[in-house]
Amino acid sequence: MSDRFSSSFYPSVTPTPARLTALAAIKLPRWWLLGLCLLYIVTGLVMREPWKSEDVIGLAQMWSAYDGGWRQWLAPEAAGVAVSQEGPLATWVGALCMWLFSPLLGYIMAGRVPNLVWFGIASSSLWYGAYLLGRRAEAQPLALPFGGQPEPRDYGRMLADAALLLLLATLGILWRSHETSAEPASLAFHALAFYSLARMLDHPRSGAFTLGLALAGAFLARGFPALVPQLLAIALLAWRCQALRPAVRWMAWISLPIGLALALAWWWPTAVLNPYWMNGWWNWNASVFGLMTPNGLSGAVRNMPWFLWPTGPLALLALWRWRGHLRSPHIQVPLASMLAGLVMLCLTREPVDAEYLTLVPACAMLGALALPTLRRGLVNALDWFAVMVFSAAACVVWMGWIAIMTGVPPKIARNIARQTPGFEADFSIFAFTAATAASIAWIALIIWRFRSRPTGLWRGTVLSAGGVVACWLLIMTLWLPSINYNKSYREVSNHIARTLTDERARTGKHECVRSAGLGLSQRASFAVFDNLRFELSGDCPLVLLQGNASVLWNTIRKGEYAGGRVLWEGTRAAEFRRAPDSREYFILLRPGPAGRPGP
Repeated sequence: MSDRFSSSFYPSVTPTPARLTALAAIKLPRWWLLGLCLLYIVTGLVMREPWKSEDVIGLAQMWSAYDGGWRQWLAPEAAGVAVSQEGPLATWVGALCMWLFSPLLGYIMAGRVPNLVWFGIASSSLWYGAYLLGRRAEAQPLALPFGGQPEPRDYGRMLADAALLLLLATLGILWRSHETSAEPASLAFHALAFYSLARMLDHPRSGAFTLGLALAGAFLARGFPALVPQLLAIALLAWRCQALRPAVRWMAWISLPIGLALALAWWWPTAVLNPYWMNGWWNWNASVFGLMTPNGLSGAVRNMPWFLWPTGPLALLALWRWRGHLRSPHIQVPLASMLAGLVMLCLTREPVDAEYLTLVPACAMLGALALPTLRRGLVNALDWFAVMVFSAAACVVWMGWIAIMTGVPPKIARNIARQTPGFEADFSIFAFTAATAASIAWIALIIWRFRSRPTGLWRGTVLSAGGVVACWLLIMTLWLPSINYNKSYREVSNHIARTLTDERARTGKHECVRSAGLGLSQRASFAVFDNLRFELSGDCPLVLLQGNASVLWNTIRKGEYAGGRVLWEGTRAAEFRRAPDSREYFILLRPGPAGRPGP
């Protein structure tokens, strides 16, 4: 009797911490959400130069595959140099988009079309995954005594909207989402795996199919560093999530065979036909794994907060508030993904941004689950924090632009000039109009939030996401010319291309050019901007040198290239004026007895 009495009055199921009315789950206008997502991803893809490092290297890999043959598709390379890192998927999709859209958009813009695809997969997968988990019975808010709680569908949609807005508000993915590299694809397939696991709770076969695609996509995008976190999350859920136990057999019969087949379809022919490239790929994968080094730890402490704000604190709060529901699928699925990402970080020698991306979808989902448990005062405090931070950031961007254009305030103008020496700003009516419109929209959003006082629980994330998009648009309009000046090699590439054209016209021969000390980022830039190709070795009549200016000139005066005729020398204006002895100095010369003295 006592057992029945206690069980009837003290149920074993912990009451849900979510408490809200139907008004709190009011629908966010679809046009507003879609428009914000489109503005987020398009801004930063148009009117921007390919910047040095991964951005331009990714474009060069796409161009090499588009302009080359099956060897460049199997084993990606950038301007003749094998890039045996990560995977070929981003190169494949970029080359295909160049083939489809380059007549209309040009090669550079066509190579950025995949970013729209990857962001579409990431955002839609996160939204639908959050929706599926949010409408489950275990996730529903506490039933009110006289009714009025939201319907499961409305509640799930509210959580999905909040999760997507938190994704947009995550600062760490802002630049990576716009970069032509493997990272946007990796994020997309992490989100697709999250959706697939949520889908398998109710539809195991279709969820297992998309999970197989996610496993293959992660492997083809970035190799084992992207695949291992997904496998760890699957293993954790198969072990601890009882709701997924019936779907485990579908993982074994559908997900793993699909992933293995698609991965082997690339890996096997590449290993057979290009063992040198594949050996480098295995070495790169092996170099990623290991105990985290002190440098890796300091880098993680420095960089991880960018990928966990504002979702990280909200995710921890959600785990605490929902601690009585840790065996519920709507908590277990994102928690397993987050734990798998943290384990992967600990097993990475020196984590880079791609490792942090694993945490983003899971933390966005958990952060959304924290919102129904927050008090109104805390939600308002978060809104005011977003208003202050992003309004201050917008003012800084405008003040920097005014300093660039007018030289006032003098101190700010001097600091900017120190970073972009030699830059001459031109007034752009388009950039000014777009930035003004973004600022007005941000002010209007603030007024709407605090004057109309919307009841929707997503109101706590609208200002954060809107502030990120507004500031990003300001930077990509007002500051874009100076950023291009500081990070682009177009001017250097154009000088080299004109010099080679003049020299070949003078000699009447199409002579090859050998490179010495040329970095991969610079080599990729010259290929993307002017289709310049440089031989790695061989007997070429022309040589392009990169290195320290004084060292190069000593080599020309007294060393290997003594007596050579210098055809052109220089570097990016910003780099040379900032550090004349930097390693980004270039000399194009014709080795031989005839030469000219150095400067």
